[in-house]
Amino acid sequence: MTAKITKLTNGHLLKDGQLTLSDLWISSETGKIISPQSAFYGSGSTPDTVIDLKGKIVSPGFIEVQLNGYNGLDFAKLDGGFEQRFAAVRRDLIKNGVTSFTPTMTSSIPEVYQENLPHLGRSTSRIASEGTECLGAHVEGPFLNPERNGIHTKEVLQKAETWSDIEACYGKDNLKHVRYITAAPEQGNMVNLIPQFVSRDIIYSIGHSDATFEQAQEALRAGATMVTHMFNAMRPFGHRDPGILGLLGQNPSRPSTPTQSPKPISPISSPTIKSPSKRPSSPPKPFTLPRRTLSNGSSRTPTPRSSIESQRRSPRSSLSMSTSISSIPDPVPHPPFFGLISDGIHLSPPTLKIAYSAHPSGAILVTDAMPLTGLPDGVYPWTNGENIIKKGSLLTLEKNGRIAGSAISLLDCVNNFIQWTGCGTVDGLRAVTETPARMLGETRKGRLEVGCDADLCVLDLDAEGKLTLRQVWKFGECVHAA
Repeated sequence: MTAKITKLTNGHLLKDGQLTLSDLWISSETGKIISPQSAFYGSGSTPDTVIDLKGKIVSPGFIEVQLNGYNGLDFAKLDGGFEQRFAAVRRDLIKNGVTSFTPTMTSSIPEVYQENLPHLGRSTSRIASEGTECLGAHVEGPFLNPERNGIHTKEVLQKAETWSDIEACYGKDNLKHVRYITAAPEQGNMVNLIPQFVSRDIIYSIGHSDATFEQAQEALRAGATMVTHMFNAMRPFGHRDPGILGLLGQNPSRPSTPTQSPKPISPISSPTIKSPSKRPSSPPKPFTLPRRTLSNGSSRTPTPRSSIESQRRSPRSSLSMSTSISSIPDPVPHPPFFGLISDGIHLSPPTLKIAYSAHPSGAILVTDAMPLTGLPDGVYPWTNGENIIKKGSLLTLEKNGRIAGSAISLLDCVNNFIQWTGCGTVDGLRAVTETPARMLGETRKGRLEVGCDADLCVLDLDAEGKLTLRQVWKFGECVHAA
């Protein structure tokens, strides 16, 4: 029988920008982190089980915000057994430490979106055995720039002029299942449709775009708060026109120089392991936004927009999409969140370090993993009739060798990121926990605070600073142990 209250002791908890030796009480009955004082003095409760972690790291569960498929299942392909196979994916994916995710649908014809999106909406149950929790779908396309399509099939790409075009593509009733969208703001009338996404609690991410710096700024003013896989499938950086990448140069705070990862944790406890690098600013305070009741009866906290949103609500400037940089009257002072694929294929180590150093608190690690992830190496058919070659984590189109996504795990991305940027263990883990939770507006995910969901990863840190996954907990229950 599963213990109702578990006390994890002698573990280094990832809290408040540091690793601190402390206890953590969790409840499988509520699925949340609980206060030991309230439990004991309020109801006389004591732990049913006490687990000595012997100095291991306790991190919030990983949040994956860009996963295209897994174990042969493509989230953007019609499949007669899609619902059952998707459930199997969730049960298996959690073994990698991914406790929550936003499954990604790449560019498709409307029929595919309208068939699959109902299965990719936010999970309504809190059953740990169901595996990775779905936080809603990420639709990457089809409103992309054909000049920056990557491996997205050009023939299915569209331009949206009115909101009716959006509804016709995804299905009006299916928009409640969409957590965020990746689209090119310079295509069609998309930049003027961004506020309508935001008003429906759908996050807008700039991606697969040839937007200039000015156009990218205009998208932020309209309500965009995210950039999909920064550097990839977008206008290259130029010293006169930095393009979308230039948004990172608007950070008002100056980051400190990253340092190396800390020494491995000894099983013999030490008092506190502080953050391996001084952060440019203190971690954001927990959000206290009002919750919204959705059409399915569940509730969700609206995505925080901070100062970007406050600017979006202000009167729109008359800035045209072709205005020169020097004439911009109202610069956007805060950069967006941004995804980085740290697989050593999409981005070089120096490139990762440049982006992280520019805006540390906005960096979100993603795998951009394709359906071939988890399958053996070989040649596999792709949705557009072409073939993809899988060799380890490298996926390329057979006909031209172009990168075709990734087959890496999120933990491997974390280890690479720590090694290549020198950001340290704390910030490496925050890029797959707290930061994606803030981007999604998930106030009960990504932190080890009382009242947050008891979604946890227990990890070892070796002498080289490499993290190894040992346990995964979901809603206060251990669902995987290595």
